[in-house]
Amino acid sequence: MKLIEIFRNPEHVKKIVDSIHSIVDTKKEYKIMEVCGTHTMSIARFGIREILPQNVKLVSGPGCPVCVIPQGEIDAIFSLIEQYDVTVATFGDLLKVPGSKGETLLSYKANGASIKIIFSPLDVVTLSREMTNPVVFIGIGFETTAPAIAALGKKIIEKDFNDIFIFPYNKTMPEVLKLLLLDKNLNIDGFICPGHVSVVTGESIYTPIVKAGKAAVIGGFEPVDILISIFEIIKQVNSEMFNVKNLYKRAVKNCGNIAALRLIDDVFEPVDSAWRGIGIVKKSGLAFKGIYERLNVFNNFSISVGDYIEKTGCKCGDVLKGYISPSVCPLMGNGCTPEKPYGPCMVSSEGACSAYYKYNMSV
Repeated sequence: MKLIEIFRNPEHVKKIVDSIHSIVDTKKEYKIMEVCGTHTMSIARFGIREILPQNVKLVSGPGCPVCVIPQGEIDAIFSLIEQYDVTVATFGDLLKVPGSKGETLLSYKANGASIKIIFSPLDVVTLSREMTNPVVFIGIGFETTAPAIAALGKKIIEKDFNDIFIFPYNKTMPEVLKLLLLDKNLNIDGFICPGHVSVVTGESIYTPIVKAGKAAVIGGFEPVDILISIFEIIKQVNSEMFNVKNLYKRAVKNCGNIAALRLIDDVFEPVDSAWRGIGIVKKSGLAFKGIYERLNVFNNFSISVGDYIEKTGCKCGDVLKGYISPSVCPLMGNGCTPEKPYGPCMVSSEGACSAYYKYNMSV
């Protein structure tokens, strides 16, 4: 049997769901946050909410890298395009993220701007050889993409390229998770920790969660992965014995990826960073340090990040904090759709609003 068939096997799924139902305390509510946007999409796609006990609530967290970029950082990209003759290299998910005036990278591209989709940060080097103008890469993502962006930075410095620059928009998970732990409006019992991030970081970044009396389980993205993670969280909550549990050992080592972590440490240093809907989170961003500072687009072009302002009517911030379900937003399907998104949570393939809309969820 193929690996994917094992993790989607209906009999396995039924056994785990039955086990979950057998251990829940019907007198309490279990509130579990899946941090990663890929988990959010899988939960929606496979209808996992619908097969859980009614008192087991799954809420989505700030694990969509496109979604958490604040409006000011998005607008700075458009300001660069309007003022300078540059080629902007980007991951595809950013193409439809709207600016404060409704503009997008896609609309700029349609009007003649040089916008190129890349699949790996290192593709930027090849792209720069094909272009006659400077290339600016939009560096977004969590610890998952940071090593590749760091590798790009090393390559640029090593080869002394003078026409490649980077928007330093990477963010990191530990500090925002600590912030969620302190949020009394949430009262999360346990976290399904982000699998992709954990491949790089390992287990240790989740220690503060268990020290705070919450469950932290690293899980994969298939139905069986997610369900056994939920089962483990409920078991820990019931016993009040909390520990970081790695249930994704086929991909995640306890110590993470040492080489990737070293790359990040060589090129970046922690800085305060703004998260959409959350605000400034101390030491949750990555800034270029030392010789790599010259790669920062803001050190080379007269642009800046504007004030931290949310788009009027958009509830993406509350969705990212786990305060509300996307279905509660009055714009859901009514002025905000994947074809014409109003907010970033509808844009990204990992966005909670996109998942709810695509799979017609109402909870």
